[in-house]
Amino acid sequence: MTNVVVIGAGYAGVLTAKKLEKKLRKKKALEETKITLIDKHPYHTMLTELHEVAACRVSEESVKMNLDQIFAGRKVRVVLDTVTKIEFEEQKIVGEQGEYPYDYLVLAAGSKPTFYGVEGAKEHSFTLWSYEEAVRLRDHIHTCFRMAAEEPLEEKRRELLSFYVVGAGFTGVEMAGELAEYVPVLCQRFHVKPEEVTIVNVDGLPRAVPILPEKLSAKVERRLQKQGVKVLLNASVVGVGEHEITMEENGERVRHGAGTVIWTAGIESANVTAEAAKELKSAGRGRIQVDGYLRSVDYENVYVVGDNMLYTVPGEEQPVPQMVENAEHSASTAAHNLAVTLLKKGELEEYGPKFHGIMVCIGGRYGVARGGLAKHQINLASFFAMFAKHFINIIYFVQVMGWTKVFSYLKHEFFTIRNRRSFLGGHFSNRTPSFLLVPLRVWLGAVWVFESVRKILEGWLKKPMLGDFFGGANTWYDSLLGRVGGAAEAASQAVAKAADAVTSATSQAVGSVTSAASQVVDAVASATSQAGAAVDSVTGATGAGAADAASSAGTVLMNWNFGLFRTIFVSGKDLASSALGDYAFKVEVPLVNWFVDTVVLSGDGMQMFMQVMIVILELVIGLGLIAGLFTSPSAAVSLILQGMFLTTTGLYLNSVWMIFASIAVLIGGGYTFGLDYYVGPFLKKHWKNTKWVKRWYLYND
Repeated sequence: MTNVVVIGAGYAGVLTAKKLEKKLRKKKALEETKITLIDKHPYHTMLTELHEVAACRVSEESVKMNLDQIFAGRKVRVVLDTVTKIEFEEQKIVGEQGEYPYDYLVLAAGSKPTFYGVEGAKEHSFTLWSYEEAVRLRDHIHTCFRMAAEEPLEEKRRELLSFYVVGAGFTGVEMAGELAEYVPVLCQRFHVKPEEVTIVNVDGLPRAVPILPEKLSAKVERRLQKQGVKVLLNASVVGVGEHEITMEENGERVRHGAGTVIWTAGIESANVTAEAAKELKSAGRGRIQVDGYLRSVDYENVYVVGDNMLYTVPGEEQPVPQMVENAEHSASTAAHNLAVTLLKKGELEEYGPKFHGIMVCIGGRYGVARGGLAKHQINLASFFAMFAKHFINIIYFVQVMGWTKVFSYLKHEFFTIRNRRSFLGGHFSNRTPSFLLVPLRVWLGAVWVFESVRKILEGWLKKPMLGDFFGGANTWYDSLLGRVGGAAEAASQAVAKAADAVTSATSQAVGSVTSAASQVVDAVASATSQAGAAVDSVTGATGAGAADAASSAGTVLMNWNFGLFRTIFVSGKDLASSALGDYAFKVEVPLVNWFVDTVVLSGDGMQMFMQVMIVILELVIGLGLIAGLFTSPSAAVSLILQGMFLTTTGLYLNSVWMIFASIAVLIGGGYTFGLDYYVGPFLKKHWKNTKWVKRWYLYND
């Protein structure tokens, strides 16, 4: 048995373990290899999102992913322990809870804040490099405002409400911007005067986020200043006290009162990597020197990835940056090379990352980015930069936890966001009480039940009727559009069929169901274009009856051919006489027409099968919606049926509401005054514990 041990459950460690397990599983080599991941926490943390938790834009759960869930259904053993030492000669890892032998080691322990020897910085400042630190900082910020609200002395209040963010790199400007965005909310909540709050972002560098182009750095600085943040550059922090911060500006030391100092000035390798750096060739604050295959230059069975690696791509002047994209790329290369080594097949891959850009967010509404292809990048700002940021995060979540984390992310970032702290504002956030949707859900279900019962009474379970169902509608559209040469003959045949179907005709709209039969009789007698007399308008079928086909009267409002599909919008009458129920809309898709003609209408047996299925589906989804049981799948099937009618017979405008009603109750519609409130949690509990469901992340939290 070959032991592969990964130290660290950060970006690089988690992806290396997942990718390696997948490669070995495909080659059926997992029986000979044991993959172990060691970390002191039972979860993986999104370090790039910690500022959102610290400033209370999202809940702390949004930045955590449980390791058991990440590796569910996968042969990766997760061990909770703090690694203290690596004995490379003995090929052994020493932790606080035990020792772990290895044949191959992946060092991905990540980083920790560095204080550059600044006096008091470690003891008196808050850092932002872990889940616990973000939660602690958030609670501290709330405490400061709570205490300030009760403090009678203005000088003391101002001290409590002074926040100094040290470091104008990625984390620093993001924390300052996020806090500035949150301050108005806190001031309103605790009845604090906004002018008494001070936020300063300080750095010894000449501009913010110097890795960005100067133009984007300037945008970052202007945005911070617009939010009320004082950007203090070319000023070095030389000391931090319990309630003060000392800076050196223009050769002079200046001391300021500071209620809170947040340290984001830089990082260095984690403790275990720093210890390893004493034995392995290293440089740059504990980064381990690796070869082109990401192996330590001292030991070929030791791979180093992510922040812990020190590697300069041939032709480049600087080592690869310590950022998430490097962690992702290096994890992929290390997993590939480990798999090649273990399987003794294939070629080792040299590390040649192609970075696609960088971005920084100043609060939840604004960001800047430099991105694109590796050698062709453009500057982005505001909406487009924020869109890119969320899109990249979703791609990462797909790799790590699939659907469940993507849905959770969208929920926290958009669907439950408060105070409009999103680049989309609060437009997607749930503000309407869900119980207001109950009448809509019940009525939608009742209409589907009515339709299924009506079809049963019409004889849909006894004889083939789909030919007339589709044919009548198509003949009507063709006559209006002038596409049928033998329209008179087709119309006369349709009239005869409509006369037999008078008792089964439906209304043009849900509100006139009871008068449907008389309307059809009138339509046949007058041979007008009154749409929908012979076909199901309640379920969305416009298939204008034969009576409509007999007449060429009507108005064509749209007939646009896009090649793959055609959109048709017509009225069965002239515009002056048209009511809502006279307008019909259809999306004509040649592929759908072919399927209907060659498959659905291929024989009486197939027609009967399809008719029975439609009746059953209408009845089942109707009852489900009324009872609030399995509401999401019921609403989804409702949308599918509406789509089927839209592309075959078309929809009357007075029945289009069913599409929007189905969308409205699609997610969680049955959890209010419905059986899903009881059945959903019960089924979810057992569903999410199923092996293949966990493996493919087909659940959400």
